[in-house]
Amino acid sequence: MMNRFGKLPFPEATPLEVAEKLKTSQPLVLDVREPWEYDEGHITGSALVPLGQLPKHLSEIGSPDQEIIAVCRSGGRSGQATMFLMQSGYTNVTNMAGGMLAWEQSKLPVEK
Repeated sequence: MMNRFGKLPFPEATPLEVAEKLKTSQPLVLDVREPWEYDEGHITGSALVPLGQLPKHLSEIGSPDQEIIAVCRSGGRSGQATMFLMQSGYTNVTNMAGGMLAWEQSKLPVEK
């Protein structure tokens, strides 16, 4: 997977790929934005754990092989969360490219 800076150090999926995955499996969608951002619109069923609080909530996330899709506004914070989770031993973590901005641009459903 490439971005404008070269090869990414973690897996990424587009919003459309995430939406398809949600139809066939039950990954944990981990929203790492702030509560006010989450309240403005989020993926149905997503769990809110702001990036800064992620280290102290690791024990609540589930097993290290749990499928996790990290989401934020544009993909930056969720990329950091993906790296942190991988460094913490999680083996099935994906960053949603473009974040909620790309999700909404793809006309996918948002819960408020």
